[in-house]
Amino acid sequence: MTESRVPNGDVSWWWRDLGGTPEPRHPLAGDTDADVAIVGAGYTGLWTAYYLKSLQPDLRIVVLEARFAGFGASGRNGGWLTNSVTGGRERYGREGGAAQQLALNASVDEVIAVAAHEGIDADIVKGGEFEIARTPAQLARLRAAAAHEREWPHTDIEESDAAAAATRIAVAGILGGIWHPHCARVHPAKLASGLAVAVERLGVVIHEDTRVTEIAPGRAVTDRGTVRAAHVIRATEGFTADLRGEHRTWLPMNSSMIVTDPLPASFWAKVGWDGRETLGDFAHVYMYAQRTTDDRIAFGGRGVPYRYGSRVDTDGSTQGRTITALAAHLRDFFPDAAEVPIAHAWAGVLGVPRDWAATVGHDRATGLGWAGGYVGTGVTATNLAGRTLADLVLERDTDLVRLPWVDHRAKRWEIEPLRWAAVQGIYAAYRTADALEQRSSSAHTAWPASVADRIAGR
Repeated sequence: MTESRVPNGDVSWWWRDLGGTPEPRHPLAGDTDADVAIVGAGYTGLWTAYYLKSLQPDLRIVVLEARFAGFGASGRNGGWLTNSVTGGRERYGREGGAAQQLALNASVDEVIAVAAHEGIDADIVKGGEFEIARTPAQLARLRAAAAHEREWPHTDIEESDAAAAATRIAVAGILGGIWHPHCARVHPAKLASGLAVAVERLGVVIHEDTRVTEIAPGRAVTDRGTVRAAHVIRATEGFTADLRGEHRTWLPMNSSMIVTDPLPASFWAKVGWDGRETLGDFAHVYMYAQRTTDDRIAFGGRGVPYRYGSRVDTDGSTQGRTITALAAHLRDFFPDAAEVPIAHAWAGVLGVPRDWAATVGHDRATGLGWAGGYVGTGVTATNLAGRTLADLVLERDTDLVRLPWVDHRAKRWEIEPLRWAAVQGIYAAYRTADALEQRSSSAHTAWPASVADRIAGR
């Protein structure tokens, strides 16, 4: 199948694999009261509802969702249940950074345990995270990253040379790799849909096809009525810019994916990937991939990174040139997959704070809470956020409420057209740097990437 004919959008292949997008649950039918109103039925909102209801079963919890549970990044991501500290541990100091890392490590296992307890079959395999280098400059960054990781507790990094790395996953041109065990491959839509059913079983009410337009102390205003609640939680991630007053809070960054048809046993015998590790690299415009339960490769990366005015998509479609670029990149990694058709392509938005650091918080005075800004690493962080929000709302004195990301605030993004120009310039520089490094034998990072890092504040 040529890239121009690849099925594109329909939210994601993950939802197509479940038989298509689900019929929406009943929308809100006018004004109502609750103890807690949660805006957004992605992982953050669903985990928050799950732990709140588990801790205090008599709470009246209403989850409000513009489309359906798992419509956003929760049903479109790469399926990396990994332990990344978004924004880096260093900003929190030695003790705080170590505590944040340990909490995220534990969150990987918590998601796996809850899925098993609730009977959610989300194709989970804890095979770890494997990141590779394919150019001398990437290899230098990989070695520096490995050395840095070894300086911190709870990272459990293993570094491998080219020969050893290729025995794990035989990527063409592989020069080295690093692996850690705190990551599992998941099927994102299966996890989201299963979690939605689990919270309903506990007595949480989910109203879909109900768009929230404004969040204020004591209320969530929708196009179908107002929910009055003592606590209102914003769990909207990449769609936060659609809310009144939140246009510059988090930038909605686009990421795109493709998935192949199932690959034959002969391919896997040559490539390996027996541990079902998640796969990434040390390019500046990085890729991410997984081997699915039915032996496809789901492969992602950046397309058009940002739409002017913080606009977000409605159906998950990506650009034709992005599909072509991702397919070429996949086949460069795995030449033996060159003849295997691309089965589907899609895109989603992720929330990016100005300092690239995730946050969770709750204001006791107003009852307003929030979590997000995961910058693409939210499959695990959403669980930690949900547990933390539950403790904050219920005023529980736990280790979670003392983690350093709690109540972290980032400055707002610049106004347009500065925001658009900066993002376009940053990713153009990263793409240029990757191209320069592909043609070079130098171990030094190409200068456009260093300039882009400074502009981005990374």
